[in-house]
Amino acid sequence: MSQKIVQTAGREQLGEFAPTFAHLNDDVLFGEVWNEAAISVKTKCIITVVSLMASGITDSSLVYHLQNAKNNGVTKEEIAAIITHATMYVGWPKGWAVFRLAKDVWNEDKPAETEKERYENSIFFPVGEPNPYGQFFVGQSYLAPVSNEQVSIFNVTFEPGCRNNWHIHHAKSGGGQMLICVGGRGFYQEWGREPVEMTPGTVINIPPEVKHWHGAAEDSWFSHLAIEIDGEEASTEWLEPVE
Repeated sequence: MSQKIVQTAGREQLGEFAPTFAHLNDDVLFGEVWNEAAISVKTKCIITVVSLMASGITDSSLVYHLQNAKNNGVTKEEIAAIITHATMYVGWPKGWAVFRLAKDVWNEDKPAETEKERYENSIFFPVGEPNPYGQFFVGQSYLAPVSNEQVSIFNVTFEPGCRNNWHIHHAKSGGGQMLICVGGRGFYQEWGREPVEMTPGTVINIPPEVKHWHGAAEDSWFSHLAIEIDGEEASTEWLEPVE
């Protein structure tokens, strides 16, 4: 064999409490059996994974042996085929359980997530597509419809530093807007007042005819639900960028 397998976990974790067990684990199981030359380490890894799977073992020991299998040349395609084949004999629930662990072990084979994808995975609402009202924003924003029935609700997401222009929601009666922060950190400001920090759970009620803006902090993505309040002759007037 090209490299001798050495294991010390037994002594490190159980050396004082169970020295005989530690010796059997480190010196016999790994020191002798895993170094026996009749079959390859890759094959031993596969046998071990299937054996643990058949026994219903899906704890950290299986994760270790899945990682060991990957380190010794078992590809994502091979482990998928191995688990599928074993599932036919040991049971469907066991197959599902092992696939969940294997996906995490082989996940670096996937393309790296973008910053947008990482942020979207941290919130409950979709980020959506580039905002069609982007001309009234400084920086990149996104819009995702949440509800188009009864009450119109949109999730608006701002990249770090992005903010919309000053604007006013006009209405002859009723009208205005409600904002509910659902991710990240941002600010809301009314004309002539200090900015208000928004973090998940912050609710802002915007009366009609109030000049205001909202957007992300410089160092954080930011998302809020925008709930349009019904009003007579409602409209939005977009004004100058925030300085």
